[in-house]
Amino acid sequence: MNKRKSGILLHITSLPGKEGIGTLGAEAFKFVDFLQETGQKIWQILPLGPVGYGNSPYQCYSAFAGNPLLIDLEILNAEGLISDEDMAVVPRFSSRQVLFEKLEDWKMPLLRKAFLMFRENEFDRYRDEYGRFLDEHNWWLGDYALFMAAKQHFNNDDWHLWPRTVKFREEAGLSELKQELADEIEFRKFLQFVFFRQWHRLKAYANEKSVEILGDVPLYVSGDSADVWANTDIFVLDEDLQPTEVGGVPPDYFSETGQLWGNPVFDWERLQKRDYDWWAARLHFNLRMFNLVRIDHFRGLESFWSVPANEQTAINGEWIPAHGHNLLSLIKSHLGKLLFIAEDLGIITPEVDKLREDFGLPGMKVLQFAFTTDAANKDLPHNYGKNFVVYTGTHDNNTTLGWLNALEGEEKRCVQQYLKGEGKEALAELLEMALASVARTAVIPMQDVLELGEEARMNTPGTPSGNWAWRFRWSELKNNRRKFLRSLTEKYNRTELAH
Repeated sequence: MNKRKSGILLHITSLPGKEGIGTLGAEAFKFVDFLQETGQKIWQILPLGPVGYGNSPYQCYSAFAGNPLLIDLEILNAEGLISDEDMAVVPRFSSRQVLFEKLEDWKMPLLRKAFLMFRENEFDRYRDEYGRFLDEHNWWLGDYALFMAAKQHFNNDDWHLWPRTVKFREEAGLSELKQELADEIEFRKFLQFVFFRQWHRLKAYANEKSVEILGDVPLYVSGDSADVWANTDIFVLDEDLQPTEVGGVPPDYFSETGQLWGNPVFDWERLQKRDYDWWAARLHFNLRMFNLVRIDHFRGLESFWSVPANEQTAINGEWIPAHGHNLLSLIKSHLGKLLFIAEDLGIITPEVDKLREDFGLPGMKVLQFAFTTDAANKDLPHNYGKNFVVYTGTHDNNTTLGWLNALEGEEKRCVQQYLKGEGKEALAELLEMALASVARTAVIPMQDVLELGEEARMNTPGTPSGNWAWRFRWSELKNNRRKFLRSLTEKYNRTELAH
């Protein structure tokens, strides 16, 4: 990670295409071609897991599984698993937004048809590959497939509401359920087989084009997930398997009451007794999935804000030490080099900085945070060193144009000290500021490349709905934007461009 490089932040769901959501198919390959053409070396995405309530990729049913909605049906059609007739009748989806419910109602029945074709007509063709996939992944796949089958069986209820024998994973209860739901369990395994097959094909293509995929690991997992249900001992839960403590962050500049995420927190003492096996498996797994991995809420590996589960806000919590140093030392002993990026945004202590620096991990700088104080602001490019990834904004920020248009007061005056123009001119200056900085890596959200305003925002933290749905269209990517990105990348020595 010593060379200067740049890349684009765009989640798979935001890709164009006629299937109602970005997929792992032709449009993703076309996006890789765009990255190569403009000299970009990194494609940063969000977590790829199967999303639950609110469609957030940070609240998934599994830390390991892939989201079946990202499976490309055209590829399945080309392989003979979905018929031409089924592909001929595609609903009219929005090209600007993912309509998650409408999409699922259309896509899941087609994936079930593909499974029946796979099992009844085409199994021999995939037998060896499928067998290898099951052997390689069954350490998590069996629990996940059973969890999803049970979830459907029990009316999509949270697993805490399941019958006691299943909730507590009693052998007799699980055995009976596995027999009853055998077909559904196999269907869920098939979906993962197809997802990973398509994912690794896309990743291989990106790597051939000298584009690295930067994946994302949320620190916490959803309480309603296969991970918590199958590993209750590594979380802080009561005798009824309900969380007694949940995660969040304390009150700060952004929120008077902090943020209460509600995810169960880890029992690091118990994890230590297990040699951090679950966490180690998770990090190894993600390093196989991606070339580089961003650890979301990295500060929670040093110490985490733990809030009693019955609290309504995050005010009454306490900092509890985590075992991040032990965990990262273990992974480093396995791999030698750690290809992680630390998401170290927010109020960061010297101890968190030391943990990051002890392992040589790049931190993050965000230009939208750089103008809130004075010339000493740590996010201003003249104040930071090389071992960082600089962003204009992240998936949790407004688009940079939206942010510029909403500026007021002292922050607006501070921005005007640094930028000559307004609106799109100021946006171009900020993109240049990011790529010109000493930070080894610069990542620009696709919305900023396209000069889009607030309407293209991906997520507004603290709002339960209306997020994660934005999609781009190729018609928005004008030739002048491609040339601008390529020229900046070349001007600031961030690529060895092919001419």
